[in-house]
Amino acid sequence: MPLPTTDTQVTYPDGALTSTGTVLHVEPLADGRSAVLLDRTAFHPVDTAWPDQPADHGVMRTAEGELPIVDGLTGGIHDGVLVLGRDLPVRTGTPDWIFVVAHIVAGAGPAEGDSVEVVIDEERRAALSRSHTACHLAALALDATLAIAWRKPVQVDPLGNPSFDSLAMQESRIEPDHSTDTYRIGKSLRRKGFDPTVLDDPAAIADRVNAQIAAWIVGGGDVCIEHADNHLSGRRAWVCTFSDGRRAEFPCGGTHVTSLGALASVTVQLETIEIVGGLELVMRTAITAA
Repeated sequence: MPLPTTDTQVTYPDGALTSTGTVLHVEPLADGRSAVLLDRTAFHPVDTAWPDQPADHGVMRTAEGELPIVDGLTGGIHDGVLVLGRDLPVRTGTPDWIFVVAHIVAGAGPAEGDSVEVVIDEERRAALSRSHTACHLAALALDATLAIAWRKPVQVDPLGNPSFDSLAMQESRIEPDHSTDTYRIGKSLRRKGFDPTVLDDPAAIADRVNAQIAAWIVGGGDVCIEHADNHLSGRRAWVCTFSDGRRAEFPCGGTHVTSLGALASVTVQLETIEIVGGLELVMRTAITAA
């Protein structure tokens, strides 16, 4: 069967934990595994351009039995060639490319044309979703806390504060009920007007960030993923409506809880590390489920 000519339809943005799809293509891999492409899936893959959230865990149920899905990658199809994961040279959504979820299984995989069920590890998905929502809350709270550090106008975040998170972000990693964000404070950020002396007492900054997050959680709020369609390459946004009516929106391809009520507590720790040319600020966020 030829490679797909349209994007994979994804249902994980709406919180789906199961899906039924048709096997469109099975690509043998060099290590003896196979990449299974379906027309529709609930499985969240690793995003190649910004791999902050890891892939779901789950199984693929076929007429012959159950196959563990050992990984999930974003794939791209161009000029009749399938490129997977880190080898993908373009961002999701690039014109003239088809973007697919590649379910990685051991061995040959199911037959093309088969109908299969994908079942997600619900506990892991929930923990990753809590972490991803908490990561966004922590970023907004950090932006608000560090607003006093800016001496020049810069781009602002969805709540109107100078966007330290987007301007200084180097790496973000989501784990079950934990995340780690690394920021670089170097010459470029200082030229934009950021005063790094504000970070001389990271514990005090963390206390203010934690107080803001706690207030948001106590106040409550609804969370959703807004999207125009279900194509893998379609634009998706995390949206949180706080109890005071303010609305925060970030472009985001991950999974999330549906309410701040799913979080009992979110606690950040901040550490500054001296590096060549400046500082790194590391924010470690721990989450407790409600």
